[in-house]
Amino acid sequence: MLAVSWDTVRLFLHVLAATVWVGGQLTLIALVPSLRGLGSAVTQAAARRFNQVAWPAFAVLVATGVWNIAAQHGPGTGAYRTTLTVKVAVVAVSGLTAYLHARARRTVPLAVYGALTLLSALAALFLGVLLSG
Repeated sequence: MLAVSWDTVRLFLHVLAATVWVGGQLTLIALVPSLRGLGSAVTQAAARRFNQVAWPAFAVLVATGVWNIAAQHGPGTGAYRTTLTVKVAVVAVSGLTAYLHARARRTVPLAVYGALTLLSALAALFLGVLLSG
């Protein structure tokens, strides 16, 4: 069996949290149309419950992301640093738009902030894969 290192634990936690943050959003996209048919209270309850899981996952993502940066050996190339900077910005956008989405009460802001949250989360996921390669 391969040895388990702190690098493995750090990467596992980061990927697990990303699975919850991004995967949960994709799951909600599939569920919300059906939930709406059961009433707005059901949709709101599902959103509240998701937030109770998603925000801790986002915190783990940020913490393990900082840990990943701190654990990086050497300064990396200019292209790597640029990609990392863009990823950090996209993660910030994802968190900010998710926060705004959670507080929105009208349909258009809910839709816009929800879409921006998912798109920025997917972009962060893609950039993370790019950085790992």
